[in-house]
Parts: sequence; structure tokens; C-alpha cells
Amino acid sequence: MTFQETINQDKPVLVDFFAEWCGPCKTQAPILEELKGRMGDEAVIIKVDVDRNPQAAAKFGIRGVPTLIIFRKGEIKWRQSGVFPTNELERLLKENL
Repeated sequence: MTFQETINQDKPVLVDFFAEWCGPCKTQAPILEELKGRMGDEAVIIKVDVDRNPQAAAKFGIRGVPTLIIFRKGEIKWRQSGVFPTNELERLLKENL
């Protein structure tokens, strides 16, 4: 499945734009793993390395990492930079079910 096909799904898709060298991104990673366990099949959570995918980062105007974007049916429903706690991200995803 391509990136575009993934974000066009009916369920919410949380995309974590990150970089390997980014300290806050390393903090966000286990939070996203926990979130995956909580959400199960209700949402999709993917990571996009901005250094390996500069075209995707440019397309969505990613200026800092981590930047989290929730898509639903290809539309941006929420976007924020920085580290976010599991409970907050779970609430946001459920709002977009």
C-alpha cells in the first residue's frame, strides 16, 4: 500500500514524521508503540523518516520533528509538532473514528 493509499483510508491514520538523530523523536517512539496496542485495528500508525523521504516532508511542510499528523480519507484532521502523551493521542484518534 502506498503512502497516499494509507492516508486515504476510512479510519484515522497517525503519521509520525521523525528523524533518527532527533532526541524528542526517540521519546515519542515508545508512546506510539503503546498507542498501537491500545488502538488495535481502529487506527493506523506509521512513521516517516524525513531524511529518507524528503519529498513527503516537503509536501506536508514539515519544518520540525517530530511532527504528528492525523489523516482521515486523505484529509488532515489534526497536526502538531512535539512529543505527545499516549492518552492525548488516543483521544484525538477516537475523535476521528
